[in-house]
Amino acid sequence: MTYDIIIVGAGPAGLTAAIYSLRAKKSVLIIEKGALGGQMTFSPKIENYPGFIELSGNELADKMTEQALSLGAEIEIGSVIKIKDNGKTKTVLTEDNEFEARTVILAVGAEHRRLGVKNEEELIGNGVSFCAVCDAAFFNNQSVCLAGGGNSAMQEALLLSENCKKVTMIQNLAFLTGEETLKEKIAAKNNIEIIYNSVVTGLLSDSSLTGVEIENTETKEKRIVNADGLFVAVGLKPDTEPFKDIITLDDFGYINADESCLTNIPGIFTAGDCRKKSVRQVSTAVSDGASAAIAAVKFIG
Repeated sequence: MTYDIIIVGAGPAGLTAAIYSLRAKKSVLIIEKGALGGQMTFSPKIENYPGFIELSGNELADKMTEQALSLGAEIEIGSVIKIKDNGKTKTVLTEDNEFEARTVILAVGAEHRRLGVKNEEELIGNGVSFCAVCDAAFFNNQSVCLAGGGNSAMQEALLLSENCKKVTMIQNLAFLTGEETLKEKIAAKNNIEIIYNSVVTGLLSDSSLTGVEIENTETKEKRIVNADGLFVAVGLKPDTEPFKDIITLDDFGYINADESCLTNIPGIFTAGDCRKKSVRQVSTAVSDGASAAIAAVKFIG
């Protein structure tokens, strides 16, 4: 069978693309290697998605998946390892199968880089977060740590400082690596402290995070910083490695695409956090998914 559209990834971008494509009466196969819903399933509460005062990431993922399935989406669990451009069709290869489609939408997302310390995965949603925009409100008048010292980390710290009693930045270098204007704003904040030449080596918990163990990279001295939360801002890693030989990526591995979400290959589109852009939220992923699907349907004709 040759599908009209194969969507790689079942996060908010991929599921939205499926919904729009199916409503346009196109046959759709979604290929997902992990949990349906993508990164949003890690969020215990989402309070900034229009139409819902509050719901969990899992709830939103379930609603999107149910809608796509009700319209006739097919779902294949597997990891895509390669895409071949055959001109009028594309071949999508997984570890176990291969599928044909007239168009492909890559909605593979981007993962937050982890610190790699014990208990980190278990505490995601219970004190460990990767998004101040999403979760700062949960730490009103509390003390939090933030790992990182680049532009993104400083922006996160400034946002957190508006809600939190204290923000402790933990930077592995002797200086912050971001823009001077952000450094000046950080320096002007009385409730932001920076601990330089240090890395997070452990997390303390009692059902939720209670403290962060850090180690000085020069003296190897360890200390505990009491904290109600830890925000990790050490970068994102787009899941685009299998496509680097066919799709044009930027220097950080994100897919270059225009506003219609078209890549350098006619018939291959992209959507969501894997696309080169400035804002990565559930709402912007949904927007990309709609744009990519509309463009793919138009391409098919």
